[in-house]
Amino acid sequence: MKLLKIANLKIPVPVIQGGMGVGVSLSGMAAAVANEGGVGVVSCAGLGLLKRYKGANYLESNILALKEELEKTRKKTNGIIGVNIMVAMSNYGDMVKTAISEKADIIFSGAGLPMDLPAFLKKDSITKLVPIVSSGRAAKIICNKWKNTYDYLPDAIVVEGPKAGGHLGFKNNQINDKNYSLEHLVPDVVAIAKKYEDQYNTEMPVIAAGGIYTGQQIKNIMDLGASGVQMGTRFVTTNECDASDAFKQTYINSKAEDVEIINSPVGMPGRAIKSNFMEKVKKGEKQPLKCPFHCIKTCDITSSPYCIVKSLISALKGNFENGYAFAGTNAYLAEKIISIKETFENIKKEYDEYMEYMEGKVKQKVCNVNVL
Repeated sequence: MKLLKIANLKIPVPVIQGGMGVGVSLSGMAAAVANEGGVGVVSCAGLGLLKRYKGANYLESNILALKEELEKTRKKTNGIIGVNIMVAMSNYGDMVKTAISEKADIIFSGAGLPMDLPAFLKKDSITKLVPIVSSGRAAKIICNKWKNTYDYLPDAIVVEGPKAGGHLGFKNNQINDKNYSLEHLVPDVVAIAKKYEDQYNTEMPVIAAGGIYTGQQIKNIMDLGASGVQMGTRFVTTNECDASDAFKQTYINSKAEDVEIINSPVGMPGRAIKSNFMEKVKKGEKQPLKCPFHCIKTCDITSSPYCIVKSLISALKGNFENGYAFAGTNAYLAEKIISIKETFENIKKEYDEYMEYMEGKVKQKVCNVNVL
């Protein structure tokens, strides 16, 4: 695989670990991925509920928890560390300011358009800014806004397709529409990025995300113009994943038909693995009495069938009577829990073997033509 460059950052293996909340990707996973040459990513979602600090409220706890996770990650690796911050979070600004002040290498920001993200940078900031989009149109809107308002262009762009886990930036009727497939989206976003690269003499690599699980899939999507990939689901079933073993086991136990689309309380469709909790929700058996945190701007407690953060924390701990696990479409491919080191080795092996296979096919085709 080719080295991935994001501004002055050189990433030996062009694999970015997806930021998975609540509590699935913290310092354990992020540091291990960074040590293998990829980009390790800490998710901000719900951090203030995972860690409590004396005298601090929910919003304050989020800030303190992010600082703690980044400090713990830095102690475990000298590699490249990112932070995933959803635009939809009610404490979005606090999390961005904290990530920048703590000198995170990269901020990845999606679940809404991060229109004003560059406004948080200071003159001495080193943090790179990477928006997550679901279309070429969104990429163009962000580039225009950032350039015109802040004289800043994205250091890279992640384009996430509808096969991703968690919340999706698509309508329900778009999820299975080939016109919105990652294979269709990547060339579109690459073309948009190329225009800005040429116009402003800069580099803006495009990173593909959503349903990428194998080395073969990495090769195929990079052939369409992507400079790297973002992968989340495959790293869940690893020793270093910060979720419980019971959470990881639900991936291993799942079948393809168990990974389904749900309607999330935050107003977006999402992809998750079936659980008893989800069946109760479908029957109308769950209804929160109040919102204890208001962690997501778009979550309306008056119409929400449950508190999504509480359900994700329950799943994190292995309690699927009260929660569910978000997962990408290929979660069912997981067979056992292994180390992140072994996971990287397997991905590289799959990539190389597919390269050899394709090169063999080309040689065979040339031989057949020569014979004719």
